[in-house]
Amino acid sequence: MKYIKLIGLSVAVGLLTFSCKESTKKQSSSTKQSVEIIKKDTISTLLNSKDFDSVVNGKQVKLYWIQNENIKAAFTNYGGRIVGLWVPDKDGKMTDVVVGMDNVKGFMTSSEPYFGATIGRVGNRIANGKFTLNGTSYQIPTNNGVNALHGGNSGFQDKVWKAEKVNASTLVFHYFSPDGEEGFPGDLDVKVTYSITPGNGLKMQYSATTDAPTVVNLTNHAFFNLNGEGSGSILDHSVLIYADQFTPVDETLIPTGTLKAVKGTPFDFTSPHAIGERIEVQNTQLKNGMGYDHNFVLNGTQKSGMNHVATIVGDKSKIMMDVTSQEPGVQFYSGNFMEGKNQFKSGVMDNFRTAFALETQHFPDAPNQPDFPSITLNPGEEYQTTSVYTFSIKN
Repeated sequence: MKYIKLIGLSVAVGLLTFSCKESTKKQSSSTKQSVEIIKKDTISTLLNSKDFDSVVNGKQVKLYWIQNENIKAAFTNYGGRIVGLWVPDKDGKMTDVVVGMDNVKGFMTSSEPYFGATIGRVGNRIANGKFTLNGTSYQIPTNNGVNALHGGNSGFQDKVWKAEKVNASTLVFHYFSPDGEEGFPGDLDVKVTYSITPGNGLKMQYSATTDAPTVVNLTNHAFFNLNGEGSGSILDHSVLIYADQFTPVDETLIPTGTLKAVKGTPFDFTSPHAIGERIEVQNTQLKNGMGYDHNFVLNGTQKSGMNHVATIVGDKSKIMMDVTSQEPGVQFYSGNFMEGKNQFKSGVMDNFRTAFALETQHFPDAPNQPDFPSITLNPGEEYQTTSVYTFSIKN
């Protein structure tokens, strides 16, 4: 079998990943409720496995845990998603930095369907849901205005994945996507391996094979608050993104096809800036995204043999998340369309800008943008990409 490595996407808690414009109605105010302080050995009592033990579309859904001596993470095979991620803060207190629900029904009925989910077949947007591959045109259902977002009406976030817990720190999800699912060509066999590394990272490893030419752009859509779920706004988080350019978008958040320098713009995170520092300035791109909801072009800065994506620090917790990936881009999303409609496991609502996402990825609308890195996968090739989200304390 011919092997190819599609370089260009990821987040180190294998995450993070990119941005959804499901709604345009802004709701104010971050919650005042503080994060519950807990010990690592009692974290599992915060989620009741019975609330995840159910049958969806004839398939068994469950709750799964992986951990090492410093980190503990919960997952469900509904959507191959992260439910919660607990890491120590500056005082050594375990803090849940990934928002999510405390039961399967909550994820299934949420007005935001992507919390923590594996995204596919194609993450981000495809203009008008249309693309042409080898002379054949394909139509993906449009579920984000005139565009297709994150794989169409029923993407991988809605699927029940097979799950295998390999050991205490490793969990494998597997999904078979048949030819024609959501309009995409070819049978696609997908595997996602989540593992907690000795260096206190959450690693996400993606692989896929196909029996016909198709397009693939996998990521994870974890929403983060490094001060902890329920701690309020993320606007004072410090962000550094290793990108000298970004991809400007039109009013529907489809890239124009050009690359724009971040220098001299509110998109310059080449040195640390608070998320909220420039988010309200008069800027056409911020207006189009209703904040940050843009793909950043990684500049090739390396760390641990991968692209250094971003470094984010919670202003209260001093938890630092360092993201590395084999992807060429990352979608930075500042929670602009969170509306307070869904209740998280901490009991608080998903209020406006109380979480952010960093979705490692190939660029949006890549099948229609010949100058962007290709996301075509052919028979005999293997799609592989890795992202890691590593946690420490900012001194």
